[in-house]
Formats: sequence, C-alpha cells, structure tokens
Amino acid sequence: MLRTWAVVPTCLPVIIRRCHACASERFRAHGKFRINAHHKLLDAWLLALCTVCGETTKLSVLERMNVRSIRPQLLDRLHHNDPGLAAELLQDPVVRRRNRIALDWDNAWRLVTDGLVGDHEGEAIDVVVRFAARIPVRPVRLIAEGFGLSRAEVERLIAEGNLVSAVRLRGKLSGDFTFTLKR
Repeated sequence: MLRTWAVVPTCLPVIIRRCHACASERFRAHGKFRINAHHKLLDAWLLALCTVCGETTKLSVLERMNVRSIRPQLLDRLHHNDPGLAAELLQDPVVRRRNRIALDWDNAWRLVTDGLVGDHEGEAIDVVVRFAARIPVRPVRLIAEGFGLSRAEVERLIAEGNLVSAVRLRGKLSGDFTFTLKR
C-alpha cells in the first residue's frame, strides 16, 4: 500500500537573531517590507518584531539595486507585502547568511496524511514524504505522528528492521524521502 504524506508550513518560522534592545533572540516576521529609494537605487528589507519587547529589526533583501535590474513582479510583491515572498526569502540561504539569522520551525508546520488509520497486519506500507518547504524535521517524529505511535515504538521498529528507508531516519531531514513499514 502506497501513502503520500506532506509536511506543510502553517505560518512563518520564528527568526533567531539577538535583539539589541532586550537581548531576546526571537523575532516574528509578519510579511511586511520596507523599501527605500536613493535616486535610481533601491534598498528593501523584511521587517520582523522582537517577541519580547516588540522592537523592529530589518532583514536586508535588496541592497542598492538599480530599479531596472529588479524584476517587476518582485517589485510588485514587495510593494504589496506578499507573505508568500516573505516565506520564500526566509528560506533563501543567501538572505539568511547575509543577515546572520537562523529559523526555528517549532509549531510552524503540520503533517498532512491520507487519513488512513488502521491495522494492516502482514502488509508492507510504503510512504512518500514530501516537503512543501525546507523544514528540518526528525523523520522519527513524522512517522510517530503519522501512524499514531510513540517515538520509542518507532525507534524499536527501526532497530528490529521493520521500518526501513534509503535515508538515515535518525537526525533531521528537510527534503523528500520514502520509507517502508513492515507489519
């Protein structure tokens, strides 16, 4: 039996960066942008608020870019505060490196399964897990949540060889993978 699961974001992740006002390390982006023009050059920032004191920080998106070199669709999305663009930019490794930030995906994603729950004794279940965004998640946690098992029980299934995959199931993954559960 083949099943398809999806890991989808439910909101923007928390941004890990030190606040200069209160020394907190958590910011929440709401998809708002600020654009500043210097003659024909533009700067654009994604705005994020400190979760403790509410101080605003600016994450650099564009720096001194000529207006003609920016795609019109991108400029339009910046002007309209597109939350989808904010999600794309937060996942861009160049933007994260430039702004020296990390992302915390806790409580910002959910697992969508096909809803089939039951005991399929003696039947192997093949599952394809697709990621809608690069969300680092432990496969053991996904499998436990998807089948309604405890993490210890999933670890036991791996140790017994009843849960196999081409990828390593311990640690974190953020890309598509498959596994087989032998019952």
